[in-house]
Amino acid sequence: MDNIQFLIYLLIMAGSTYLIRAVPFAAVKKKINNTFIRSFLYYIPYTVLTAMTFPAALYATNSMISAALGLAVAIGIAIWKKDLTIVAVAACVTVFVSEYVIGLL
Repeated sequence: MDNIQFLIYLLIMAGSTYLIRAVPFAAVKKKINNTFIRSFLYYIPYTVLTAMTFPAALYATNSMISAALGLAVAIGIAIWKKDLTIVAVAACVTVFVSEYVIGLL
């Protein structure tokens, strides 16, 4: 890839990122009072993060079974309101052990 092509890609990326962030500010002049729209906008970041993280969590290991087990353990421990470190360590240990057991079978 030469420098001109890189700069074109960079400008397109920067422009699209800027437009996504700037257009809502330019389009909406006053405060949004509708509770449905406010709650919808409140949960958008969580939805996007989940949509990007969930598939990656399932395809990050050699086996879909170990990934599903790790994800289930992480969700279960997170529901019990444990620290993020505990959730991550428990999920990693679960995936490691299940990959080891699957490798033995």
